Amino acid sequence: MGLFEDFSTFLEIRLEEFLRNNPHLELQALEEQLRDQEQEAIKLLADLRLREKRLQDEILATAQDVQRWHVRVEKAKAAQRMDLAQPAEEREAALLRQGNQLWGQMEMVKQRIQQTIELQRQIQVRRQEVKAKVAEAQAAARSSSQTQAEQQWQTTGWNKGFGFGYSSSADPLEQTFRRWETDEELEDLKRQMGR
Repeated sequence: MGLFEDFSTFLEIRLEEFLRNNPHLELQALEEQLRDQEQEAIKLLADLRLREKRLQDEILATAQDVQRWHVRVEKAKAAQRMDLAQPAEEREAALLRQGNQLWGQMEMVKQRIQQTIELQRQIQVRRQEVKAKVAEAQAAARSSSQTQAEQQWQTTGWNKGFGFGYSSSADPLEQTFRRWETDEELEDLKRQMGR
């Protein structure tokens, strides 16, 4: 287990170094992580809204049951059937307690929906900020690489001696000039012979 932990720690350190040396990649990883969190928030919101709908349906059904048992209580009392009125009142009270519990659960779900909406909004804002920083980092990296390429191109002629870097037979520019010079010499010879 120690070897695995050491290797895992080594990889984490190397990854952190790599990301420090390539900040745009770290930003891209952060953007990906935020995108995943946003998707999780959207899924959670959908689940919460489904739960809210189910609770609303249960509350409505419970309210209808309370109403039905209330009518039964009144009917039993009117008929002076206390043997039925008492249990019907108990059933009505139990249904009212159940309705109150469901209502409390629905209020908690509504609060969680509002919290999730706010969280999703915060994630979106943060993701847009990171996206802008990724674009800046990529632009800076492109600008830096272009500047380095221009500097290298400008100093190449000064730093290289004649014939350094290309063998004369492999240099395409050298070959083109030789062909052109040969063609010019042939044209001169033709003109001289035509006289």
